[in-house]
Amino acid sequence: MQKQLLFVFILAICYSCSSVKKTEKALNTGNYDQAINIALNKLKTNKNKKGKQPYILMLEEAFVKVVERDQNAVTYLENEGNPANLDKIYNTYVSLKKRQERIKPLLPLYITEQGRNANFVLNNYDQKILSTKEKLSDYLYNSAKKMLSTAQRKQDYRVVYDDLVYLDKITPNYRDTRSMIDEAHQKGTDFVKVSMTNNTNVIIPRRLESDLLNFGTYGLDDLWTVYHSKSQKSINYDYAMEVSLREINISPEQVKERQLQKERIVKDGWEYLLDENDEIVIDDKGEKVKVDKMVTVKCEYYEFTQFKAVNVRGNVKYKNLRTRQLLETFPISSEYVFQHVYANYNGDKRALDDNLLDFIGLRAVSFPTNEQMVYDSGEDLKNKLKNIIVNYRFK
Repeated sequence: MQKQLLFVFILAICYSCSSVKKTEKALNTGNYDQAINIALNKLKTNKNKKGKQPYILMLEEAFVKVVERDQNAVTYLENEGNPANLDKIYNTYVSLKKRQERIKPLLPLYITEQGRNANFVLNNYDQKILSTKEKLSDYLYNSAKKMLSTAQRKQDYRVVYDDLVYLDKITPNYRDTRSMIDEAHQKGTDFVKVSMTNNTNVIIPRRLESDLLNFGTYGLDDLWTVYHSKSQKSINYDYAMEVSLREINISPEQVKERQLQKERIVKDGWEYLLDENDEIVIDDKGEKVKVDKMVTVKCEYYEFTQFKAVNVRGNVKYKNLRTRQLLETFPISSEYVFQHVYANYNGDKRALDDNLLDFIGLRAVSFPTNEQMVYDSGEDLKNKLKNIIVNYRFK
């Protein structure tokens, strides 16, 4: 027990030393916030313990240095006078406030060797944050409004959208930001018209076509791409995606048979053990000795396998409707197999292996129709189609 306690104590010391070194390294390499994070984490509990003193000193030093660095950066950016700097200025003020708010709950922190409390100069950044946010909001709004009226590419509208979403985050409901967000999203979205063609000699079930083109069931989550299987007059489509089925091969209905002869030695009750004189053996307690009675059993096993398969092949084409160019073609294929096994036997079924017994008692079933087979292949086809859609990126 004492050895275990000693081992735990040594581990604790090593871990503490390691944390101190990490904090020192972060401090000495200019990673002040990392040093602050480590120190704050250590001081959350038992902040007055002697072993926590190094963290208080390093927290104090890191805080002074990072505040000085941030304030100098803000002064430089403000003097530069470029409105594009407003976002960085705003977020720096927010960081300054958040950092000292994390330290406040731990104060005071007493430095034993120097007989004083650690010195943290805490400022009120609220007015700076509010005034900078107001200027930033106005800048983002005016820039987005101008870009909305001059943008030519969808990518430009997406940049505007991101700026407006950010604006709505820092200043909710700023002027008509919400309606501008909707406009930017509409203009930045790629609209894709989807269709299916059947170039095979097999009739495709209507419900299969409906399922394949029902993109609401695909679980797609793409902010900038919308697929429509039914064209809407109010939308100018950018791309077309055509699912073309070229081959549907359906195998004939087959029933395969196999016959097995099985033999096994099995337990069949018990009997008294006899000696060489055919007399019953008596054990040390004077009781008659019983042994398992083993017999050889035989069985003829007849197995039938019903089989039918369908294979669907085609491709997916992407076209640019504005340039009328074929962008890319992807092959797509799916296979569905119907298989049903049933069996009967003649003889003692105890001779059969356990895996064969599952089929005993089952009967033949009706083969699915060709239409049902094609439809059943649809789930796999749908997964293949979804994989193509998810991985394809319009350029």
